[in-house]
Amino acid sequence: MSQRMQQGQPMIVMSDDSQRVKDQDAQDYNISAARAVAESVRSTLGPKGMDKMLVDSMGSVTITNDGVTILQEMDIDNPTAEMIIEVAETQEDEAGDGTTTAVSIAGELLKNAEDLLEQDIHPTAIIKGFHMASEQAREEIENIAENIDTDDEELIRKTAETSMTGKGAEVNKEHLAQLIVDAIRGVTVENTEGENVVDLEFLNIETQTGRSVGESELLEGGIIDKDPAHDNMPSSVEDASILLLNDPIEVEEADVDTEVNVTDPSQLQQFLDREEKQLKDKVQHIVDTGADVVFCQKGIDDLAQHYLAKEGILAVRRVKKSDLQFLAEVVSAPIVSDLESATEESLGFGSVTRDDEDDLFYVEGEDSHGVTLLLRGSTDHVVDELERGVNDALDVVAQTISDGRVLAGGGAVEVELASRLRDYADSVSGREQLAVEAFADSLELVPRVLAENAGLDSIDTLVDLRAAHESGDQRAGLNVFSGDIEDTFEAGIVEPAHAKEQAVTSATEAANLVLKIDDIISAGDLSTDKGDDEAGGPGGAPGGMGGMGGGMGGMM
Repeated sequence: MSQRMQQGQPMIVMSDDSQRVKDQDAQDYNISAARAVAESVRSTLGPKGMDKMLVDSMGSVTITNDGVTILQEMDIDNPTAEMIIEVAETQEDEAGDGTTTAVSIAGELLKNAEDLLEQDIHPTAIIKGFHMASEQAREEIENIAENIDTDDEELIRKTAETSMTGKGAEVNKEHLAQLIVDAIRGVTVENTEGENVVDLEFLNIETQTGRSVGESELLEGGIIDKDPAHDNMPSSVEDASILLLNDPIEVEEADVDTEVNVTDPSQLQQFLDREEKQLKDKVQHIVDTGADVVFCQKGIDDLAQHYLAKEGILAVRRVKKSDLQFLAEVVSAPIVSDLESATEESLGFGSVTRDDEDDLFYVEGEDSHGVTLLLRGSTDHVVDELERGVNDALDVVAQTISDGRVLAGGGAVEVELASRLRDYADSVSGREQLAVEAFADSLELVPRVLAENAGLDSIDTLVDLRAAHESGDQRAGLNVFSGDIEDTFEAGIVEPAHAKEQAVTSATEAANLVLKIDDIISAGDLSTDKGDDEAGGPGGAPGGMGGMGGGMGGMM
């Protein structure tokens, strides 16, 4: 508590409940919390990475090895840890994959920075050195990256397979990779400058349980997982005129509470007849527009369903808003929010077919730009993890097609970057040189963790990789299945260059942000209770892992 003696009395400038951590203690606290987050996801890295089971306070279970999902689902209550989680979220938003890599590198940068701080190297020197190394690393990635022909379908498919390896989608990765490439091709357009632009808004993902992953398929158009509103309605309509409606086909109710006094049975009949006429008029208005099919986001009255069936119109009610918005793109029709305003110009055109086995409607537009990826799996947990893996692969393929640059995977690029950064460090003067070398050491965490997670000796692996790169093989990486050092690019382990650039940038900025802090002032409890284990490790100092139900134990 900050105090200053004034006329013999202490002057209180902070409340009794506040806490303050300064200088070395603040740096130790922040680094420990950040490292705890990084180490919590490190074991999920690579094809041989393990999964995490996350149980929330409501008892819902999530099984995944997707870095950003793990960090978002964990109940973390620590300001420094939240900064590291932002690294994963940024990586997910910008690159779609590489979240675990970005967080792990950030944690390793802070670990190596801690060693430099103990040597009395000022944080500003470390921050400057890390920034210089990051800029140089981005330049070297540009030099190392291979420019590819975006029409090279085999290479694009390999990037999708690499992204899915080690995730729930790996078992059927060849089949899924082909579906992903075809899906991306279906939503890729060329802009006015001749560049390929992938519009993922036109790609919809639907899931279905009870079938094998190998039965997943790609469909032109959209899918509606609903039944016809009435049994006598047609189930399929070719060359359909489609009305998308966000207005109930029901009797209009008064906005205020009303009472009706009936003194004669005929008055009641007149009241019912008036409601029936109102529904008839609504249905007749739909008929007058020329619509054959109606997809309605709201409800449809039973009597209206009967009249629609008599007119031979297929109607589907309670369609999800997101599905209706996607259909608007598929059939090129606006969503009508007021039925009375619907006209012939409000209709879209396409075909609607019914799959009775899966209880699905397939909707295809005449010039449909939208596609739907139907993912199937045996259980909800399988389908959920499959969807996460496919989403990452879609982003990777989209980035690869848009950017046109790829790198060899399996730790090859990290070892090559580390080697080049050590050469670069020789040209750096001052204490920043040590920070650049520490940055290079941090990058080599990736091949070390890949080896550890595969049950291989990480030291031997790193020595062999360094030797291969020193001899000029810049695409030498680790084959985690055989344990051999090989040309991973030729082996089909391919990663997008943009994802690697983003991982290096995000990790560096997060590490520098943490290192810049030398004073933590909190209005409440900082939860700095330390355990007996090594700081930052599982169960250790601030941020040590507690039970998954409680999140990050020491961060609470």
